[in-house]
Amino acid sequence: MSETLQAITCKAAICWGIGKAVTVEEIVVDPPKATEVRVKMLCASICHTDISSIQGLPHIKFPLALGHEGVGVVESVGDQVTNLKKGDLVIPTYMGECQECENCVSGKTNFCLRYPFRLTGLMSDNTSRMSIGGQRLYHVFSCATWSEYMVSDANYVLKVEPTIDHAHASFISCGFSTGFGAAWKEANVETGSTVTVFGLGAVGLGAVIGAKMLGATKIIGIDKNKMKKEKGEAFGMTHFINPDDSAKSVSELVKELSGGMGVDYSFECTGIAPLLTESLEATKVGTGTTIAIGTGTEKVIPFGFASIMNGRTLKGSIFGG
Repeated sequence: MSETLQAITCKAAICWGIGKAVTVEEIVVDPPKATEVRVKMLCASICHTDISSIQGLPHIKFPLALGHEGVGVVESVGDQVTNLKKGDLVIPTYMGECQECENCVSGKTNFCLRYPFRLTGLMSDNTSRMSIGGQRLYHVFSCATWSEYMVSDANYVLKVEPTIDHAHASFISCGFSTGFGAAWKEANVETGSTVTVFGLGAVGLGAVIGAKMLGATKIIGIDKNKMKKEKGEAFGMTHFINPDDSAKSVSELVKELSGGMGVDYSFECTGIAPLLTESLEATKVGTGTTIAIGTGTEKVIPFGFASIMNGRTLKGSIFGG
């Protein structure tokens, strides 16, 4: 490095324990190590996983520096970082990619064997670059975007076009890409197919427009928020179901809109446990595919055994495959 990097004192959103209020605290962010970058955050957004984190999922480690969606500018780089430089606009991805391991070379998955999906709340060397009052801070996945500065391994950061709208870039770093990729990379939605999307947040809307771009002719959006109807239609949704408007199950309502047979693809974006069975039941017997995307607070989610025994496929997805 051409300069000696120093620790930075800044503000961050911190949670001290399960169910406790999130507070803005003064923290210390250390310089990046050899393969890491320190990023000055410009914009961050809220994912449901951040809400789950303060409730103890995916891990119970506190104090917790929150946030994993965002966009920022590289403030400094470690000695061994060659693909990024100071001033680059970047988004965190929390899924690394070495482009050399068996999984990366296969093109079948985004689960890199060298840079895995991290749930330790720490850096790859099991230490932290963030502290508060001398106490180590954990973070969600590979970073903490609700901080003025954060450090991430360079393999979990992606350089983006500098003219991109910062709010849009923030959603691309998790929510929208997760839904869009689920339709594109995981389900590989076919032209002329039928689709239903449970939950029309950033993830669900990503799945809607992904299915539309891939040629789905019927896209059924499901949400209890009636305001999501207009938003879903703007992204390509053709039909809308508000479960509160009927005493029938959601899967029954979907079948009514799809000739009684169900849809080809279903995307469960809410993480609400009972909806996993509903999303399976909403698809066609023998050929229906359900992609489970949403995250909730339950570590074990039961689903109807008959729903999957009838030839349907259930697949999990992280960050859109």
